[in-house]
This record gives sequence, C-alpha cells and structure tokens, in this order.
Amino acid sequence: MAYMINDACISCGACAAECPVECISAGDDKYVIDADTCVECGACAGVCPVDAPQPE
Repeated sequence: MAYMINDACISCGACAAECPVECISAGDDKYVIDADTCVECGACAGVCPVDAPQPE
C-alpha cells in the first residue's frame, strides 16, 4: 500500500528530499506521491512536520 499526501501538506519539501526512490514531486497545491514508484518505506512520513504522508 503506497503512501499518499493529505491536505495537511504545507509544501515544505521535506518529504521529497527524504524519498529514496524520488517518487515525490510538487503538485499544484501540495506535494504528491507517485503510487506506482512508492516503495512504502515511510521515510517521508518520518520527516513531515504535519504528518501529511499517510499509508493509502
């Protein structure tokens, strides 16, 4: 089950910098995770200041 970023995202970019497979990118109003590339490691969730990345 891939991670997804919820609406709590403040677009700080901490998650994208931490992702080992580079599947996180800036979206229109928040960062987004490519579910097909996500390896479900949880690194993004560990660094997010607002707990926006959550398992789908």
